Amino acid sequence: MLHVVAVITAQPGQRAAVLRELNAIVPEVRQEEGCIEYGPALDHEDSPQPFGADSLVVLEKWESKAALDQHLAAPPLRAFIAATEGMVASLAVHVLNPA
Repeated sequence: MLHVVAVITAQPGQRAAVLRELNAIVPEVRQEEGCIEYGPALDHEDSPQPFGADSLVVLEKWESKAALDQHLAAPPLRAFIAATEGMVASLAVHVLNPA
């Protein structure tokens, strides 16, 4: 199993639009082969180290690297990338092994 933490930083004022596009693909992604968990998260108001007002985090679990690779090439993610072109300032993807 792999854990993935993807930190998306939207252009100023665009986080709600990026989150809307992400939420639109969540049901499809959760049906992809090998998907264990997939969903967005936002800073808690009391977070001691917030990601920031323009950021959102996608928390993912995949059965294997092959499943993750298939997701990265799948139509839902491709649609999200196309729909948010120009709205995303940066993206950091961390792929982790369970400890």
